[in-house]
Amino acid sequence: MTTVIPIESQNNALALQVGKDQRVGIIYFGTKLNNASEYQHAPGMYHRGDDYSGILNSAYTPAGSRNLVEPAIQVTHANGNTSLDLQYVSHQVQTTENNVSTTSIKLKDPKYALEVTLYYKVYRNEDVIEQWSVIKNNEKGNITLHKYASANLYLSADSYWLKHYHGDWAKEMQTEEVRLTSGIKVLDTKLGTRANLYQPPTFMVSLDKPATEDEGRILYGSVEWTGNFRVDLEVDPLNNLRVIAGINPFASDYSLAPKQEFTTPAFLYTYSEKGKGDASRKLHRWARNYRIMQGNGSRLTLLNNWEATFFDFNENKLAELIRDTKKLGVDMFLLDDGWFANKYPRNSDKAGLGDWQENVQKLPHGIGYLVKEAQNNDVKFGIWVEPEMVNPKSELYEKHPDWVIRQPGREEHLYRNQLVLDLSNPKVQDFVYGVLDNIMTKNPNVAFFKWDCNAVIYNAHSAYLKKQSHLYVEYVRGLYKVLERFRAKYPNLPMMLCSGGGGRVDYAALKYFTEFWLSDNTDPLERIFIQWEYSYFFPAISHDNHVTDWGKQPIKFRTDVAMMGKLGFDIVVSQLEPKDLKFCQDAVITYKGISDLVWHGDLFRLANPQENDYASLMYVNEAQNRAVMFNYQTSSRYGSGTLSPIKLKGLHPDKKYTVKEINLYPDTKSTITGTTAYSGNYLMTIGFNPNLNTKRTSVILEINEQK
Repeated sequence: MTTVIPIESQNNALALQVGKDQRVGIIYFGTKLNNASEYQHAPGMYHRGDDYSGILNSAYTPAGSRNLVEPAIQVTHANGNTSLDLQYVSHQVQTTENNVSTTSIKLKDPKYALEVTLYYKVYRNEDVIEQWSVIKNNEKGNITLHKYASANLYLSADSYWLKHYHGDWAKEMQTEEVRLTSGIKVLDTKLGTRANLYQPPTFMVSLDKPATEDEGRILYGSVEWTGNFRVDLEVDPLNNLRVIAGINPFASDYSLAPKQEFTTPAFLYTYSEKGKGDASRKLHRWARNYRIMQGNGSRLTLLNNWEATFFDFNENKLAELIRDTKKLGVDMFLLDDGWFANKYPRNSDKAGLGDWQENVQKLPHGIGYLVKEAQNNDVKFGIWVEPEMVNPKSELYEKHPDWVIRQPGREEHLYRNQLVLDLSNPKVQDFVYGVLDNIMTKNPNVAFFKWDCNAVIYNAHSAYLKKQSHLYVEYVRGLYKVLERFRAKYPNLPMMLCSGGGGRVDYAALKYFTEFWLSDNTDPLERIFIQWEYSYFFPAISHDNHVTDWGKQPIKFRTDVAMMGKLGFDIVVSQLEPKDLKFCQDAVITYKGISDLVWHGDLFRLANPQENDYASLMYVNEAQNRAVMFNYQTSSRYGSGTLSPIKLKGLHPDKKYTVKEINLYPDTKSTITGTTAYSGNYLMTIGFNPNLNTKRTSVILEINEQK
């Protein structure tokens, strides 16, 4: 009798089977069956042709033996042999808490002392799985890993549709959807740091036909690795889809000494047969409950000085901005780039990076003076750092050229006038940790860090490492060591993940951060699209959105767009017209009244701006007695707007609700006054028209149960 290993969440299942030859294959992926013993019958229902190799559906496909398709693992043994066979040894299931269990499956090569253990961590209620592998060398000499994926999935459908993303600075989350045909589609990055700049590690695959918001079979996937990743999507000769995901093996052969283990990062995925919206809400709940720092907590609204001053500021100017922070009504003032370095002052992005002493010309009394100014104005103080990077024009570069990633004998090639420090080096790890720790030690009331990362790795070479092919892996591991150490000492300090915008957004990094900066592009019209696409994978509590002077839209439109995530401002408050200032002050109060819905509510996307002249989405609380609906006009064409009602989602059909427009500009009246009650059934069947048009471009509606 063959062994079947079902890995089940509340609604879904991945079933593996140990064959007669002891090879472990995936025999089912999809909705959970009521009777787990029936998974074994699934393979016999497919008549797509012969798998001559016998391992097309392998749970972790090895290279060099019988395999004819893309491998998940490729090794060279200590004796130079390049073949690998992985056979079942044992498996076990461990429950760590009520909702979380981990299945581990040990595999071993029958001829060589090499073990691979596959791990499947199931978050039952959220229908989320994290999968990774541990490769152990029990041979007598070193082995070399050429490829070492985290996960290997096997899906069966008539056709496959990939929705994926690409971009650049200020162009994050550009999307396209393509049908996967025979062959391999590769999503990857080779940038080292700021790895997501051109390609994020998140994607979705629809089975049979492109999924919609509320219908269709869909898989969401994301590699949890803050460096080079790779995802192979291969439609095999039998029209099944093989998904292999993990660290990018590019220039990264990894040597394992005897008894040494290599643990891959996790590959995260969820599956739904109810479309993209259901998959998003599952992932959001998982992220809030298990991954993002303080995911069920609160966030600080803020005023940032970057676009108000850029590098040109002094104590008096900053003190005035701190008073403006109080006037605006937000929680915190955030000091951005330009506050440090003396020999090579940080007056532009061409000098000073790496020299983390307060600039005595700009801040003669140091950060402590600004912290006290913030306290005197009843607001908090936060600060920007970019500790992994260095300008060649800096004291750090002069003292420690061996700390810089660069090829000997090659001309340095700069990105934003800077280079990357070698975090594989423990001394550099100590330095990077010390940048933040020194600030906190001297100024324990600093309440927030914005951690930036602007450069990619050119001319990859480490003066510290003996094996250069380990650099891309050890850099990221070094980053995690620094963040682990920082969080051990400062477990609750809010911190923003930034990388010249969204160049470093993944769920491994977000373990250490409360939020992330989506894009330096703060044009509100562009942000609607950027924020919309991020919303598929990341909950609103993690989205940092700032009101700035980008774009030509009125202050209300800019503020309304920023309110669909975590609200911040980056404007010159003192230059606002009186009515604009009054609106912003009122908007902060309004936001604090609805922020719990935005941060913790279930997201329902109602009208996609890629498909309509407008965007509409709403957040609904768990009790289904409150909701907030954001509506934005995205077209300026004549006659465009909401010509028909928009169907709401997530409400209780039997409850009665009032609908009221909020966040109105001073002296503006709305016809949506909350005086009429509608059933949830009506609002979800007929809908409600927010009356968007080219003169009424943003509308926020508060929906409350009528008691």
